[in-house]
Amino acid sequence: MSAERQVLAGFHAVAARVSAAPESIETLYVDPQRHDQRMRRLCDQAEAAGVRVMHADARRLHGLAGEVPHQGVVALCAAPVALHRTLDDVLAGVDAGTMLLLLDGVTDPRNLGACLRTADAAGAAAVIVPRDRSASMTPVVAKAAAGAAESTPLIAVTNLSRAMEEIKQAGLWIAGAAGEAERSVYDLDLTGPIAWVLGAEGEGMRRLTRDKCDWLARIPLAGAVESLNVSVAAGVCLFETARQRRARAAG
Repeated sequence: MSAERQVLAGFHAVAARVSAAPESIETLYVDPQRHDQRMRRLCDQAEAAGVRVMHADARRLHGLAGEVPHQGVVALCAAPVALHRTLDDVLAGVDAGTMLLLLDGVTDPRNLGACLRTADAAGAAAVIVPRDRSASMTPVVAKAAAGAAESTPLIAVTNLSRAMEEIKQAGLWIAGAAGEAERSVYDLDLTGPIAWVLGAEGEGMRRLTRDKCDWLARIPLAGAVESLNVSVAAGVCLFETARQRRARAAG
């Protein structure tokens, strides 16, 4: 599926698109065998927003959704204009509260979707990935993002190292999560504009990516495990950033 056309499956992803950009939905296909309140509420919301709603049997729904569990709901749509953003668009709006998430080598679509969900919840302006070494937006990613794919831009860049230089020039500090770092995430001053960089679980960041970071920091682990899932690690880093900012604002 191209960047201009998407299939969204499942209630979370579809309902988020209906709320955020109903004009981008070409057709909403629903299972006529479902008469529950959740389905009625979604159909009512879609029809009120001017979305065309059509019945489709299980075979048609499975064909559209592929391997993604669809729950009887599939939307054929275009990516909303608001998410057609470039790195330049994001950097043009940088301020003291800007927070970005960069992912280096996260190829699992469910992990990418979970990172989008985490970034959205923490208030990140965008998730940035390399074009050739990353999962891309798919129905699996949108499903795992649970609606966050409709509000947090996923920006693919040709060269992540070059993008990091542009991010620095825009006034952001870059912090990389690395298990071997001397400083803890909790030792950093994260109150200014910042971009967090995380690599895939186990492999971590590539050397060139690591070298472009202003700081490296580890997440202290108290148990027997040696690493965290990348979306969990992203949550620790982003929410610690948000916590520090709230504490500073409160005085």
